[in-house]
Amino acid sequence: MKLFKLILIFTILGVTLSAPSVIAQPSIKIYHKTWIDFNKNGQKDLFEDSTQPITERVKDLLSQMTLEEKSCQLATLYGFGRVLKDSLPTERWKQEVWKDGIANIDEQLNGVGSGYRRAGHLIYPYANHAKAINSIQRWFIEETRLGIPVDFSNEGIHGLNHTKATPLPAPIAIGSTWNKALVHQAGEIVGKEAKLLGYTNVYAPILDVARDPRWGRILECYGEDPFLIAEMGIEMVNGIQSQGVASTLKHYAVYSIPKGGRDGACRTDPHVSPRELHELHLYPFRRVIQESSPMGVMSSYNDWDGVPITASPYFLTQLLRHEYNFKGYVVSDSEAVEFIQTKHQTAPDYDDAVRQALEAGLNVRTHFTSPADFILPVRRLVAENKLSLATIDQRVAEVLSVKFRLGLFDSPYVKDPKEADRQVGADKHLDFIMKMQRQSLILLKNDQHLLPLNKKQIRKVLVTGPLADEDNFMISRYGPNRLPTKSVLKGLQEYLNNEVEVVYSKGCNITDANWPDSELVPTPLTSDEEQAIQAAVAQAKESDVIIAVLGEDEHRVGESRSRTSLDFPGRQQILLEALHKTGKPIVLVLINGQPLTINWADRNIPAILEAWFPSYQGGTVIAETLFGDHNPGGKLTVTFPKSVGQIELNFPFKKGSHGKQYQAGPNGSGNTRVIGSLYPFGHGLSYTTFHYSNLRVDSPQKGTQGIVRIKVDIKNQGQRTGDEVVQLYIRDKVSSVVTYDSQLRGFKRITLSPGEVQTVQFDLTPTAFQLLDKNMNWTVEPGVFEVRIGSSSEDIRLRKEIELSE
Repeated sequence: MKLFKLILIFTILGVTLSAPSVIAQPSIKIYHKTWIDFNKNGQKDLFEDSTQPITERVKDLLSQMTLEEKSCQLATLYGFGRVLKDSLPTERWKQEVWKDGIANIDEQLNGVGSGYRRAGHLIYPYANHAKAINSIQRWFIEETRLGIPVDFSNEGIHGLNHTKATPLPAPIAIGSTWNKALVHQAGEIVGKEAKLLGYTNVYAPILDVARDPRWGRILECYGEDPFLIAEMGIEMVNGIQSQGVASTLKHYAVYSIPKGGRDGACRTDPHVSPRELHELHLYPFRRVIQESSPMGVMSSYNDWDGVPITASPYFLTQLLRHEYNFKGYVVSDSEAVEFIQTKHQTAPDYDDAVRQALEAGLNVRTHFTSPADFILPVRRLVAENKLSLATIDQRVAEVLSVKFRLGLFDSPYVKDPKEADRQVGADKHLDFIMKMQRQSLILLKNDQHLLPLNKKQIRKVLVTGPLADEDNFMISRYGPNRLPTKSVLKGLQEYLNNEVEVVYSKGCNITDANWPDSELVPTPLTSDEEQAIQAAVAQAKESDVIIAVLGEDEHRVGESRSRTSLDFPGRQQILLEALHKTGKPIVLVLINGQPLTINWADRNIPAILEAWFPSYQGGTVIAETLFGDHNPGGKLTVTFPKSVGQIELNFPFKKGSHGKQYQAGPNGSGNTRVIGSLYPFGHGLSYTTFHYSNLRVDSPQKGTQGIVRIKVDIKNQGQRTGDEVVQLYIRDKVSSVVTYDSQLRGFKRITLSPGEVQTVQFDLTPTAFQLLDKNMNWTVEPGVFEVRIGSSSEDIRLRKEIELSE
């Protein structure tokens, strides 16, 4: 009967099995009404009993495992099209290393790479994918000795990394919403889609702190402020794990600030002091782990203070498990174990790198090679008495604990594959997709109220720039794929629907032939480049308004794509200046993944809209916003410097570190450097205005250990409904160590109708006032604090001092 059902499933999925591929039928019944006989011994073992404590179930299962089976729970098998050669189980799996099990299978049949071309019917429709995952899970349960289920993992920072799943904009855009409820909903959708498709572990969120804007992965971070990142991370983890799947945080730790912002083959040597390490880079991980209990953490492949993170007992055991109380399992970023030997060269050979990683606290190795490359060295190390079985048992127990928490030993299969077709997909969540993209847009500048544009007053609009009709930034390697995209040009054409004439002229390419060297030594325009710019200028002269879409595409920013300049690449600046000379009003739409040093544009272009990397409907929401159907309310979560020479220029910053120069006196020096940011952290305008008033602060009754309640009234003084992000900062007036000039400690995004007043309340617990004292202990020192309420870190509207007593 089982053989018939198995063949029937494969037939439905369009897979033909030859006789040698048929999986052998177990000799005894293993599926019972309330339990599964994983080890096929005809009796309910303690680990198979769902009523028993997880610790006891883990202990029982571990006692039955051989070294071969234990070592297989320490490695990832990358899915079909990457390492795994088969889309479904075959008889030859009995000769593979995973015949004894595997910790997890990553990105199995998710549509990335060649997998979709070779087995698209197992990826979409969704029910087929769920059935395929069930078939693979069934093989591990029925055809391995102990039947330990697989943890199916997948990426999820832009939405679930699966064909036509629900997309999210780039994480830098998600952070720019400043909307915790929306981020929680995003997590729920990612988790729900993962669960219905058979994935049990999602690699999200990224909690890296984006301090160097040259670094290519800025677009994958929520921002530069650790408090905002922690708040967003908590919501994303809670949302994902509310659906019964694991959330795996990345990249732990100090990953986002390699020396000089260099990425790719570098990714090393972060110049971060111990105090900054804990106050900035570890703060989000500490809070998210302690408050949301994620089941996974990904260890990064960089070092800190000369020690590779993946070989560091301090990071992987002392901090993570002892201080933060992490209860999940640690998976390495790809090649992190190998880098211990090859890049960092702190191991004489690869086997010793494996030993160092496992002894430090790594649970599961991940890389785009066979899992045998890690599993076999583990077995050798034990045989040679270089690695203790006690260490192996501890690491395996931590992996098994997560599998039990996920319910894989109680309900290992997708119960109703057809439910995936009913609930998964971008088409099921279009309202959410549009809302997230709208709320991520930031109005950086709007002189003379050029925006919103009025269709009735415009006859002809020119859409120009190399990003106007480009869409490659809308589909991420780490998010959904194969979705129909809508460029800015297409979005404007559909929105205006022949009411206004839309003409298009590209103007220039994203880069020139000599880029990035041309950033150092500019080269003359070619004849083709001159003609392209002249064509755009000619169209501009005949138009009423110009919408210039400039910035970066996915090939200019991202993983392994750091930059040395933050100016517009290629000939874009030349195009913009040529358009400006026509005297026609220009709206600049930025498509980019990191802050850009757009000083000329800020001084000369009246309206600038930051769109980051929007998702597949980006063109629609940008058109709606430019013409006033949507009022932008997003805020920057990263500082825009005026020059790369100012880096680091971030929020928060230590007192005095962003100070001006002395103009007179014994140390007077005049002006030798540029001061201040182009756009500060928290900046963002609206088509309406907001008035702040009536700040009230109730001091705690329990000294430094009470609750500080803060209230402020916000009024929409304009004629349009709009969103405001009310930001709360605090400043420690006098402290035993140097603290930050001010620190974000609360924010709320609110929507107000014209004339409406809303009271916003913040309740600050003692942790909001903590600092690391001279002995590196977190404490709240009594003293005076200034509460600051504003619309950005620099646009502070109200202030009030409070005193926390002994």
